[in-house]
Amino acid sequence: MIIEIPENSDFSIHNIPFGIFSTQERSPRVGVAVGEHILDLAAVAELDVFDFNTALLEKDTLNDFISLGKEITARVRKKIQYWLKDDNSVLAGKPELFVKQSEAQMHMPVAVGDYTDFYSSLEHATNVGKMFRDPENALLPNWKHIPVGYHGRASSIIVSGEPIHRPKGQTMPNGAKSPAFGPTKRLDFELEIGFICGKDTQLGESVSTKDAEDYIFGLVLFNDWSARDIQKWEYVPLGPFLAKNFASSISPWVVTLEALEPFRISGPKQEPEVLPYLQYKGEKNYDINLEVDIQPEQGEETTVCFSNFKHMYWNMAQQLAHHTVNGCNINIGDMVASGTISGKEENSFGSMLELSWGGTKPIILKDGIERKFIDDGDTVKMRGYAQNGDIRVGFGEVSTKVLPAK
Repeated sequence: MIIEIPENSDFSIHNIPFGIFSTQERSPRVGVAVGEHILDLAAVAELDVFDFNTALLEKDTLNDFISLGKEITARVRKKIQYWLKDDNSVLAGKPELFVKQSEAQMHMPVAVGDYTDFYSSLEHATNVGKMFRDPENALLPNWKHIPVGYHGRASSIIVSGEPIHRPKGQTMPNGAKSPAFGPTKRLDFELEIGFICGKDTQLGESVSTKDAEDYIFGLVLFNDWSARDIQKWEYVPLGPFLAKNFASSISPWVVTLEALEPFRISGPKQEPEVLPYLQYKGEKNYDINLEVDIQPEQGEETTVCFSNFKHMYWNMAQQLAHHTVNGCNINIGDMVASGTISGKEENSFGSMLELSWGGTKPIILKDGIERKFIDDGDTVKMRGYAQNGDIRVGFGEVSTKVLPAK
């Protein structure tokens, strides 16, 4: 092996995720995570080993690289895997091609033109329905027929490490007759996975469930921040607005769909049977372990949630098919988020809203302090990895600190 990869690294030889990094000496450019290092693809390109226009490896987003198409991007990934394993390859004896992750600054991996958020976990939708509506009829009548989603705000998607300020807005306090204005008292995370579109479509075109994966370049961890008290007051009749659009945080490394191939799994049985355009063949869910940690300003990190991407009722192929069935066009770099990923167990609920059951059951952190929602000074970290025998592919983390309202 050209470079040592620690055991149980998220960034094993089986992964090779793409991202944008910079250092004091290197401008933002395309790199690949390898263990604790980054392989600088712009520097590798100077060895004249790629058969495409390598100027795009010096860009500050992956959009142009993704636009080369999977035939080329998958080949680049395979070449890197081969070179890393061959002690006589073009990478041998060239430490200048590698940078320590600890010495690099990570950037937004893609320019996100549009962002859609789904609501595709049966357990999450059921929990929210029980809390806010009728416990006996938690799901709305359409939920098992369509992947419910809404159009979010692309401009406020940020990369891991960038802090956010507590949002302000209108709320309707319990028992009040008129709304109040101020910082949210119910700031929440939502544990999600986002996929990045890898191909454009034209207005009027639709993508089938059969072809959908050709249009998905890769995945990131996605924290869909939410202000629950603002959301409760504003969401009728048109859905989320200020409660969601103040920030969403993503992990910096894009894990390709090819890297996740060994972790395919069957999804939950869908009843009633879905309409033909949402039907699919094969295994379209992925077995990806997920966790959420909360770290208070001066305190210790506590894991508050263990979940898994396999729980999704509606899979990514169905989400993209539904998204485009009316002719809506998608573009390279568009972000599509899964919706909160909750499992059946209480410790697998993917939001504080569910974990604290609307604030009625406080979560006790390691220091003995309580959390019903997220406090100022807290850092929320999400991690994810898939494991199948010796094959491990991980996402690293998305970490965001909450600062007081401005």
